[in-house]
Amino acid sequence: MRLDIYQVDAFTEKIFKGNPACVIPLKNWLPSETLLNIARENAVAETAFFTKNKDNYHLRWFTPEIEMDLCGHATLATAHVLYSILGVDKKKIVFETLSGNLIVKVENELYRMDLPSRMPKPSKLPKNIHDSLNIKPLEVYKSRDFLLLYSSENDIENITLNTELFNKRNLGTGGVIFTSKSKKCDFVSRVFFPQASILEDPVTGSAHCSLVPFWAKNLKKNKLTAMQISERGGYLLCKNFENRVEIAGKAKTYLTGHIYI
Repeated sequence: MRLDIYQVDAFTEKIFKGNPACVIPLKNWLPSETLLNIARENAVAETAFFTKNKDNYHLRWFTPEIEMDLCGHATLATAHVLYSILGVDKKKIVFETLSGNLIVKVENELYRMDLPSRMPKPSKLPKNIHDSLNIKPLEVYKSRDFLLLYSSENDIENITLNTELFNKRNLGTGGVIFTSKSKKCDFVSRVFFPQASILEDPVTGSAHCSLVPFWAKNLKKNKLTAMQISERGGYLLCKNFENRVEIAGKAKTYLTGHIYI
């Protein structure tokens, strides 16, 4: 069987920046084990698979380890493939997913994603994760992901982990977000997934489902600019609503080709 494959760098205007995702269109769903094996072979943070469903698209996301409940950058990458490569003539694309219907609007090469809001609540870190950090957080919160608040961007830049301790805890589909205010934008972050083969995620759209309402409340503003300051880096334009968030970014096509299974 031959399948088309596209690799897209999301949340960036430049190749080799942002977060790479593979996108694979399907006529019919393959077994989940096959999808997981393809994701392992692709060896990027996320592989998105989609099928056409009347006027909408059914979308699923896989890391090399598990199926995810939500992935922002691979959703953006899929919208980019549909609109910019496959020629889908729609300014609004609706994806049916494990996290409900997700709408992506296309405006001048900017992809605006409507995603669920996940306000984090005060929490405590598992001991092994706390002990793994070279700089301890000021405050700890949790929704799907742990969110650790720091006093400065310098702290976020200089976070290092004792991976032997950090990787002892499997958080399922969740990760650990490190965040602070910034002078270059409203807030910065870095995101790590202890259970993943790619430990630090370059740019994490789903993490901003918690970061956006958190910083909207703390900064008392609903339009926010954000940077994920990983090695590859990414830039996000964000809006906060009552039960939803909008996360917007650009994308660049890196690869088009075929796989054979």
